[in-house]
Amino acid sequence: MTAASRRAPRARATLSRSSWPPRPTIRKAAGLRTMESALERSGLGPVAGVDEAGRGACAGPLTVAACVLGARAHAALADLNDSKKLTERRREDLFPKIQTMALAWSVVFIDAAEVDRIGVHVANIEGMRRAVAGLGVSPGYVLTDGFRVPGLPVPSLPVIGGDATAACIAAASVLAKVSRDRLMVQLDEEIPGYGFAVHKGYSTRAHSAAMTALGPSREHRMSYANVAAAAAGPASEVSDGGVDVVGRMDCRDAGAR
Repeated sequence: MTAASRRAPRARATLSRSSWPPRPTIRKAAGLRTMESALERSGLGPVAGVDEAGRGACAGPLTVAACVLGARAHAALADLNDSKKLTERRREDLFPKIQTMALAWSVVFIDAAEVDRIGVHVANIEGMRRAVAGLGVSPGYVLTDGFRVPGLPVPSLPVIGGDATAACIAAASVLAKVSRDRLMVQLDEEIPGYGFAVHKGYSTRAHSAAMTALGPSREHRMSYANVAAAAAGPASEVSDGGVDVVGRMDCRDAGAR
């Protein structure tokens, strides 16, 4: 047996190990586009990102957005990031740019009554399905922010901290956040007294005080403990280990984003 023939089996084994299963090659790309670029190069595009806003609020809808940015990076979107890390002014500035430059985008609202009926986690998953279904372009792959979403028609991957990792998720985060904030401002005009335009339905102390004084509105999520306590009246505001039932979900006004 010649030296060449002895080496041949090892060469075939090396090729087999290195070529299967096929994987996207991750190379650093501009901004938050590394993951999307790898998927696009592997033939899995276009890539859609999905994110929500309002999951932790006790009033107003749960808002979910999906966005396909496409393979080409846009300089105008270079500073995309998790919407909670952007100022309101910067989010408002990015919002129309994302709508214009994206290949497709979709925003869905799940109202408080549906959140109460099916629960916020199920509503979140269902909202992500609806948002992807509402895209005008069929994605080849879906990246979601932290949650596995069963039932999607294409492969998907939950990405922890996705809105600060993948540009398409960050874009969806901005679309969801700005859409929901604008709706909460409208609701503040329709249902005055609760301060929706300020805290956007999150459980600040000012919001809890308004619920206690006025009772919950039609936009409040009655399945949430602090809303149910406010609906039951002052007698229900009992202390549990030194923590007021109404105040249990409170956050600082600055954190109501």
